Amino acid sequence: MRREWMKVIEHKSIARDTYQLILKGELVEEVDEPGKFVHIQINPEFFLRRPLSIADVDFHEQTLTLLYKVMGKGTDALTEKRVGDQLDVLGPGGRGFPVASLESDHALIIGGGIGVPPLYYLAKNLVERGIKVTSVLGFRSEADVFYEDEFRELGEVTVVTNDGSYGEKGFVTDVLPNLDPPIDTYFSCGPGVMLKAVTEQLPQLPGYISMEERMGCGIGACFACVVPTPDSDEKGYRRICCDGPVFKAEEVVL
Repeated sequence: MRREWMKVIEHKSIARDTYQLILKGELVEEVDEPGKFVHIQINPEFFLRRPLSIADVDFHEQTLTLLYKVMGKGTDALTEKRVGDQLDVLGPGGRGFPVASLESDHALIIGGGIGVPPLYYLAKNLVERGIKVTSVLGFRSEADVFYEDEFRELGEVTVVTNDGSYGEKGFVTDVLPNLDPPIDTYFSCGPGVMLKAVTEQLPQLPGYISMEERMGCGIGACFACVVPTPDSDEKGYRRICCDGPVFKAEEVVL
């Protein structure tokens, strides 16, 4: 993990209250697997950094692509950053998806809302390794949909909206029974209630989940982002910022 002042080279709105931020810097060289995050200091007014998942990496150009949704004053202030500005970035943090050791022929990607971004870089990595990818992306409504075309370049995509204004109507779990087998593993990121529903619906498949959580220090010292583990686990908890944010589906209790 390194700390660096990274340069903003692109910043734009891509959906309702959702922005794409591209940063340039040597920190990119530290990204060794998809699913990790960076911790950004927005400005001195906000004491705590904001964790943002890494949506894409370009090692040649030394750029990180981050997608975020305005959720409060901190992320709202982040929208004011302009091309050429510098951001204080710490990372990459956490444990990502174990792509290098994965044995799979056909992977299912399940993303919900702002949980979609880290799954894009994951999907790219899977395709590069010759693994077929099928993606299910869930959003509240048509105005919230993003990166559909990008995922379609990597494989089959089903978009689901809660209100039915675009794609299928309902939740991501509503369309899972309709997918063509065989799928031999799954990866999911999104709200806790969605992750719980997904893991309960796919108990027969090995899976990995990435958890969204507000963090304090981002390095495991403050214990502000813990998640319980099964009773048989000796510790009884995992820290999302450093033990995760990616976990085996059976590793934590949702």
